[in-house]
Amino acid sequence: MKNKSRGRLISLLIISAILLLAVFTLCNGARWLYPLKYEGLVQEYSQKYGLDPFLVLAVIKAESSFRHNAVSHKNARGLMQITEGTGKWGADKLGLKEFSAERLFEPEVNIHIGCWYLSALYSQFGDTDLVLAAYNAGSGNVTRWLGDDELSADGKSLDRIPFKETENYIRRVKNSYAIYKRLYENTF
Repeated sequence: MKNKSRGRLISLLIISAILLLAVFTLCNGARWLYPLKYEGLVQEYSQKYGLDPFLVLAVIKAESSFRHNAVSHKNARGLMQITEGTGKWGADKLGLKEFSAERLFEPEVNIHIGCWYLSALYSQFGDTDLVLAAYNAGSGNVTRWLGDDELSADGKSLDRIPFKETENYIRRVKNSYAIYKRLYENTF
């Protein structure tokens, strides 16, 4: 009887240790997949522009997977995949001196302009889904879509997004956003 109890206790301890290890591995694996990179810059510029830092992290993850030297097929650059035109416009509005497209590879410049741009889109559209759609497909497209009765019944929200890439982008960013909030809820 004593050996049976001892055997059950050892089995319970082993199972508990395995479960603890599994939970620890999953949490660390999730943090590896959803890193908290450029935390200081994200916090500084998201706060400056009234953005949720977890949304900024989710945009960076979707846009570049935190590769500061990323370049898209449309020549968007850096962490938040800013185009040269948007970069120049942002740099002019922000008073950033000696701007060049190459500076979009600098994390601070890229995150600064990216957060400013997200904030400008919030001022224009006021809704996260519309902001993300505009960030991906352009504000001109979103404005047109809102004026199309087949895409927007009320002219204020989209019932359907005609670009599959944009629809997938919004879903991907929102999923990452939810994961970031859960993993790092007490960080910011």
